[in-house]
Amino acid sequence: MLNPAKLLLENKAWSDEISRKDPGYFVNLAKEQKPDFLWIGCSDSRVPAETVVNAQPGEIFVHRNIANQVMATDFNCLSVVQYAINVLKVKHVIVCGHYGCGGVKAALEPQKADLVITNKWLLHIKDVYRLHQEELESIDPAKKTARLIELNIVEQVYHLAHTSIIQSAWKHGHKPSLHGWVYGLDDGLISELIKLDHNTQINPIYRYAD
Repeated sequence: MLNPAKLLLENKAWSDEISRKDPGYFVNLAKEQKPDFLWIGCSDSRVPAETVVNAQPGEIFVHRNIANQVMATDFNCLSVVQYAINVLKVKHVIVCGHYGCGGVKAALEPQKADLVITNKWLLHIKDVYRLHQEELESIDPAKKTARLIELNIVEQVYHLAHTSIIQSAWKHGHKPSLHGWVYGLDDGLISELIKLDHNTQINPIYRYAD
């Protein structure tokens, strides 16, 4: 069983092995980061961003939260997006959710009185349900959670496109593409649900004035 001391020992073993294979690895890694990707993923411990796409440290800039949400009031997420777009100049922003997401499952259930802060976070997923309620209530109940997971990912990609950060980048020549991906815990495979780019027509109500 893992414990903090075990984690530190594993870190030492990992560092020693990397340094043995490539003595200059950490020297080069420490110089700077030039990732092409921003990954907005779920906090779920079973979906580590770099691992599931076989990426190396320095290749993906990562932000994670419960149910991979992008909200206009979440300054933590938006500051990551702003830095990734305006400073790192990433070429792709990926919102990656996963089937079996506990956050989405919880959003489908009555709110629990002892999870006051979590309830507020999950409320946004309940809003996604409300937006797509007719579809979700017309399908097989066994498929409802998986479909809400997909719809939540798509909605978060649109939330990105509705930010001033992305719209300004598209307007001024930096043209990152936005992707919505879903990861399967049972097979380890990723599927793309949606892709938006600078040619996307933003609903006028969400557009920023010139």
